[in-house]
Amino acid sequence: MNRLTPIAAALVATFAAPLSVHAQQASAPNATAATGSQLAPVTVEGRRDDFASSGTAITKLPADLHDVAQSVTVVNKAQMQSQGVSSLADALRNVSGITLGGAEGGQIGNNINLNGFSARTDIYLDGFRDRGQYYRDTFAIEEVEVLMGPSSMLFGRGSTGGIINQVSKKANLKAATEISGSVTTNGLVRSTVDVNRPLSDTSALRIEAMAQNGAASTRNQTDVQDFGLAGSYVWGIGTSTEITLSALLQHNQDQPDYGLPPLNGHPVNVDRNTAYGLNSDRTIQDVAAFNAGIKHKIAPDVTLRNQTQFNYVHTNAVETAPNTIGTVSSSGFTALTNAASSLPLSSLFVRGQSHDRNINDYSIFNQTELAAKFSTGSVKHDALVGVEVGHDGYDNQNYYRNGSCNGRSLNAAGATTGYMDCVSLVNPSYSAAGSSVADTAGNRAGGSANTIAAYVGDTIELVPQFKLVGGLRYDRYVASISNSINSGNTSGSTALGYAQQSVNFVSVRSGAIWQPSTAQSYYVSYGTSFNPSLEQLTGTAGQQNLDPEKNRSYELGGKWDVAEGLALTAAGFQITKENARSQVATGVYALAGTVRVNGARAGATGRITRDWQIAANYTYLDAKVVGGAVADTSVGKIPVNTPKHTFTTWTTYDLAPHWQVGGGATYMSQRYANATNTVQVGGYTRYDAMLAYTTKAYDIRLNLYNLTDKMYYDALIQSDGGRSVPGSGRTALLSLTYRM
Repeated sequence: MNRLTPIAAALVATFAAPLSVHAQQASAPNATAATGSQLAPVTVEGRRDDFASSGTAITKLPADLHDVAQSVTVVNKAQMQSQGVSSLADALRNVSGITLGGAEGGQIGNNINLNGFSARTDIYLDGFRDRGQYYRDTFAIEEVEVLMGPSSMLFGRGSTGGIINQVSKKANLKAATEISGSVTTNGLVRSTVDVNRPLSDTSALRIEAMAQNGAASTRNQTDVQDFGLAGSYVWGIGTSTEITLSALLQHNQDQPDYGLPPLNGHPVNVDRNTAYGLNSDRTIQDVAAFNAGIKHKIAPDVTLRNQTQFNYVHTNAVETAPNTIGTVSSSGFTALTNAASSLPLSSLFVRGQSHDRNINDYSIFNQTELAAKFSTGSVKHDALVGVEVGHDGYDNQNYYRNGSCNGRSLNAAGATTGYMDCVSLVNPSYSAAGSSVADTAGNRAGGSANTIAAYVGDTIELVPQFKLVGGLRYDRYVASISNSINSGNTSGSTALGYAQQSVNFVSVRSGAIWQPSTAQSYYVSYGTSFNPSLEQLTGTAGQQNLDPEKNRSYELGGKWDVAEGLALTAAGFQITKENARSQVATGVYALAGTVRVNGARAGATGRITRDWQIAANYTYLDAKVVGGAVADTSVGKIPVNTPKHTFTTWTTYDLAPHWQVGGGATYMSQRYANATNTVQVGGYTRYDAMLAYTTKAYDIRLNLYNLTDKMYYDALIQSDGGRSVPGSGRTALLSLTYRM
């Protein structure tokens, strides 16, 4: 794969040239006076590298986190830069209670579990659902906010375990330029540019760019070749009417990592860098997101907001996954029974399965909100009224490659299973062998959904120390899906030819907050959410007529400000999914399941002293499928990819002027890779470290990941019996960030 270094250099040169001219102009005496204008003053609070964040950008919530009756974890730009974070997945490693999944079934991109529940459709960009299937970069992201617990009153369908909101960088009135370049010991080269320029007293333009090329980890076949461009234009800054236009364009050409298959109840014990795909495998994605918003202050305490966002993701994937371990003889490939064997690993083989597809995924949403602060007698209100309308569309053309092993066909006559080769379990070929097998069009899945919702919420201050939180939201969700196979919905087939569904649901949110002082906040809250069976615009026979799954949560917690800007949080909670879809027989489901998670979390973010700061959090999850149909083998089991204990910490210390050291640990207890808990993945602790030389103009940073070269499993995939993706081995990242 060709290096993108010239492209990266070109991007830097393109943006750096006009900036150097502007810098020379800005350094000239009385440059501002010569133009006859004066920029509005900008107030800077705190230090540039502070991890602490006291607020949230989610407009449906109070800006002050002390007034939010739920747990919220914020990973800001300073923390991401300190750790050398470049992807959403890496940023979320700072949030305990989150685990990662890999590409699975018809799903590609960031697959995330939050508090024991899938959050694949609960990823947001600036408060709007970002449901496209792609791998998200952080080059245009200011911070990542994770709101814990069911929140359909705020966001509509989904959010069983919570939501993840990406806050994009926005233009402002402070002129700034930041250029960075980095290289890893794996050979990954990356460059980013962030340029912000005020255009007048009330308008500004900001542009970000990214390019990277090389191996994403120590594992074989993980090359990436990505670039992106984002920008925002804001005018009316500081006036009663502010308009914002923003866009994100991103192109990814990556090699997918489907991990290792299971053997004898654990991930197969081979070298961590072993991969079973082909060199010709690739996932090509083109992403476009456009946002237009207007905010108008009708009065000092009354604001009207309207925002429209369009997202489009096109994916073209040719991928090969390890499907099953078995033996090879003159009769061809024979799969192991129950993925169990006492044979030497060197005598075993892996059957590869093609996962080829062409996906178009898009959505357009509009949201109008009226926020007002007012009083009724001695009672103060912070109220919000909103309306949301939206449309989602999905089209997925699957392809399959039917191949052979040792001269024998791997697929039954007329089958579309896509088994295409077999390779050694210990020493796979890593070649393009088998890529010559022709692609044949398989099922074409399509779906669309329309959403209309109205919501109202209020934070009521009865007295300065006591507040009540309440809200209601009505959603009407109408969806339809189709598959080109089984167009007649033949009984007994697991393929669903077509289905339509209309769901009407009322979500609630309530809570109480006691704040005996400005540094303390205690709360209790209750919230609900719902998951329609056609939520992901896909379905299996037997699901089309099911009511939505219903979720509810209770949370009790506290938030404290101590020391020099150190914020502490703690909470206990229970999340229950009722009416969970439970499989009664092949292709037949019933609303008989119940999944319950009892948990607790604690966190600390901010400065312990002027020179020492920390970001740490711990989550305990006692998760179990407590009810279901008699035939459902997951009853009594722990949900997939749900560890009981997760702990993450990152800390930095300023040794002397300009010098900074840092480090952290990530701990995760054992998990299961499949619903029947027959494939166990062990727990691990990973250590990272950092050394930096920082000045006002530039930073030089060395990040060391997985210091002890620990063998651990990063992401789990429950298909094919439960696959596990090993984490990267010991890696170093050297980066330079220059500001002007």
